[in-house]
Amino acid sequence: MKLYRVFLLILISLSVSVAMTQPFSDEIGQFKKQDSIRFPPKDAILFVGSSSFRFWQDVSNYFPGYTIINRGFGGSSLPDVIRYADEIIFPYQPRQIVIYCGENDLAGADTVTGKTVFERFKTLFELIRSKMPGEDIVFVSLKPSPSRENLLPEMEEANLLIKTYLSIQTHAHFVDVYHKMLNADGTLRKDLYRDDMLHMRPKGYAIWQKEIAPYLFK
Repeated sequence: MKLYRVFLLILISLSVSVAMTQPFSDEIGQFKKQDSIRFPPKDAILFVGSSSFRFWQDVSNYFPGYTIINRGFGGSSLPDVIRYADEIIFPYQPRQIVIYCGENDLAGADTVTGKTVFERFKTLFELIRSKMPGEDIVFVSLKPSPSRENLLPEMEEANLLIKTYLSIQTHAHFVDVYHKMLNADGTLRKDLYRDDMLHMRPKGYAIWQKEIAPYLFK
């Protein structure tokens, strides 16, 4: 009996340790803290995904007249968004969800392909639809980051697969910012990016605003 109790305590300790070391747990904790102080209104538009949204701190200024919740976090990948969906998607009961994620999936491992990103997105899409049937979902295409130029073919594959998939879904939209962020000759526009050639300057977000705005619900 004593050994059983020791074993049980070890299991509990390990479970707590794993929970505390989940990636991005600090950022998710900050969101929860914000929500405990002032919970966002229902029927807002939820922006969720990786750091391209996280750094868009003034996103509401780009879309005046819309109530927007920004839950972009860290260098998250699609499995991270799936992992935290119960905490940063479903509680808000948004009227529309805008997603930008997948770029870090490709950068995180050589074994991840454009098809992998698509399958992960499909899992997230189906998860949202299973709990929020008919929810309007907007996916912003992966952007052509100069620092990840070697990944562009995989990004294009992921974008095409996701675009094709969403074209046969209801209340689902694909926003192509990829091609809008290239020069006329197809080369990369480095002037749209910060010095890290990954995150965007305001002129990059201005392109996103123009492409996303037609899809947002009033």
